[in-house]
Formats: sequence, C-alpha cells, structure tokens
Amino acid sequence: MPDRTPSQLAALERSNDLHDQVLTDPQRFRVLTGDRPTGPLHIGHYLGTLANRVRLQDLGVEVIVLIADYQVMTDQQAGHQLVETVRGVVADYLAAGIDPHRTTIFTHSAVPTLNELVLPFLSLVSDAELHRNPTVKAETEATGLPPTGLMLTYPVHQAADILFCQANLVPVGLDQLPHLETTRLIARRFNERYGNQQQVFPEPNALLTDTPMLAGLDGQKMSKTRGNGIALRATEDETAALIRRAPTDSERHISYDPLIRPAVANLLDLLAATTGEDPHRLADNIGDGGAGRLKQTLTEAVNELLRPLRQRRAALADDHSYIDEVLDNGNDRARQIADRTLTAVHNLLGMTYANRAAPQTSRNHRAGAESNHPTGAISG
Repeated sequence: MPDRTPSQLAALERSNDLHDQVLTDPQRFRVLTGDRPTGPLHIGHYLGTLANRVRLQDLGVEVIVLIADYQVMTDQQAGHQLVETVRGVVADYLAAGIDPHRTTIFTHSAVPTLNELVLPFLSLVSDAELHRNPTVKAETEATGLPPTGLMLTYPVHQAADILFCQANLVPVGLDQLPHLETTRLIARRFNERYGNQQQVFPEPNALLTDTPMLAGLDGQKMSKTRGNGIALRATEDETAALIRRAPTDSERHISYDPLIRPAVANLLDLLAATTGEDPHRLADNIGDGGAGRLKQTLTEAVNELLRPLRQRRAALADDHSYIDEVLDNGNDRARQIADRTLTAVHNLLGMTYANRAAPQTSRNHRAGAESNHPTGAISG
C-alpha cells in the first residue's frame, strides 16, 4: 500500500467510522453520487460505484444519483447522441439493481434551480482556489490549453450538486478527496457568511470506497472516452474479443508483479476484483497456462459476473417509455428539493421581493414520498 498523507489517514479513519454508522443507522444519511454521460458504463463503474450504490440503497440509505449531462461540455460538445447515452446509463443503473422507487435518478439540465446555486457559491471561492483544483490542473496539463470557464468552475458546480439536496455522504476514492474539500469549504463559508448562527448546509463527509481503481485493458486509466473498458452492455463474445486483444508479455509462466510485469498484473487485478480472490493466488493457479489461460479465465469470470445484469439490461434497453418515466419521476423529485433549497438561500440573501416568481412547481413524484431527512437547516 502506498504511503498515505496525514489528511488521507484521518479521512480513512473517519470513513471507517461512517461505514459503521451507516450499518447501525442508515436513515441518518443521504448520499449524492453520479456519472457524466460521456459513453456507456463499464465494468470499472460496476465494481467501483454501482454495486456500492445498490448496497447503500438496500441498507436503507437515501441515495440520489446525478447524471451530469451539463458536465459533458467540459471536454466535448453535447449533441443528439446524448439522449441515447443518458437512456443507456439509466438502463445500466436499473440492470445493476438501482431501484427508482427508493433511489432518485435525475439529470442536471432538468433541474435549473440546482444550477442557480452555482452563482452564490462562486462568490465564496477565489480564482486561485479554483485553479488549484486537481481536476482543473489535470485538464490544463493534458490539453496544454487554459481551462474553459465551465471546467474552471467545475468544483463549484459539483458543490451545488452535493449541497442542493443536503447530502452528508459522498462515496469517493482517496484521489477525489480534494474535490470534496472544495464542497466542504463552500458549505462552511456560506454558513459563516449567511447562516445566522445555523448550519444551512452540512459539510459532507467522504465515504471512501475500498475497491481499487482499475486500469483499462490497455493499462491506462479505465475510461468511457478511451473505450478501454468492458462495457456493461457488451455481449459475451464482444467481451472475449476485447480481452483477447489486451497486452501481456512474452513470459509463459504467470506471476503477479506489478512493477516488472505490469500488463499481466493489470489483468490479474481485474480478475481479482471480479472474483474477490487474491491476485497472487490467481497467478499461482494459472501458472504455466500462460497468457491464453489467463485471458480465458478472466473472460469467463467477467461474463459470469455480468450475465444477470446483461439479461436484465436487455429487457430494459428498448423500453424508452419506462426509462423516460424513471427520469421524469427522478427529475420531479430533484426539482422539489432544489426549489426548497433555493428559496431558503434567497431568504438568507435577502432576495425576498414581493414580485418574485414562485419556484418552479414540480409534478408529483410518482416513485415515492418525501424523505424526513434530519440533516441541515434546509429540509429535503
């Protein structure tokens, strides 16, 4: 395990305590999590986030899942294919076990009151703080170009995503802690400046995931845009073809050594994550079977893991009316929460004019009743 910084160690200790609290009193918590719809979800999403969302949902935690369609524009233009992509993401969610009667699924673009929170939140951070954000720095270094205004303000939009619904838990990896710290900073500054001695917004905590970040089949970071993962919607034959093309090395005997044999270790890591077994033991079992046996074993494990999900997804994928209904219900629910939050913010900012239009009236949420969530001064 790599050396951890003091702040990371403290976050791990806090997260372990939160995991215990979730088990004993799940209804105390509201989780915000989500994805950018830049392409089909892959096995890394399932192992790293989707399975955990289902676990939290089944424990009784209120889970809100954001499909961040506006954020697609941070690195590419949104277009007509976005509708198909978003529907595909919803189908992946439902096939993985997310229950729309217990979990809210919504899109950025359908909740304008959420996005309006970005404006007051921008007043609480400096230009230098935004430029120091790891996502902004990485984008600048990767492209060699200055970040767009949308990319520069990405951390503030993320804060609005989390705080609009009073989320107090955000599942992240250690590498994402700086992103969450910006949200905590904005919540703290808003409370201090406008809160009148009350906690308007909770400072959300990180619920650290214990699934390691999986690399793609080419050894690079697994990414929808790189196409180096195994899509949840892929067929078993497509999965086999993808794994066959994965690089290994010329040594026949299989051993687990990430430094000396990174390509082989990468496939063993994916096999370990899929089966829950130790990669060293998996390597020993394959032994002189070579890369061919390793790839065959991995193919069988991935297809076995995803087979039930793929069967459920096949039954859902073409039912656009049902998927759209799930989104409509989730968007209604998110708008109800965002309207109340923005009204409370306007009141605290003194923006209570007689001629102010009432918040957008949302349709009744057909998928479930309001939650009696105890966290924060703005109930949701």
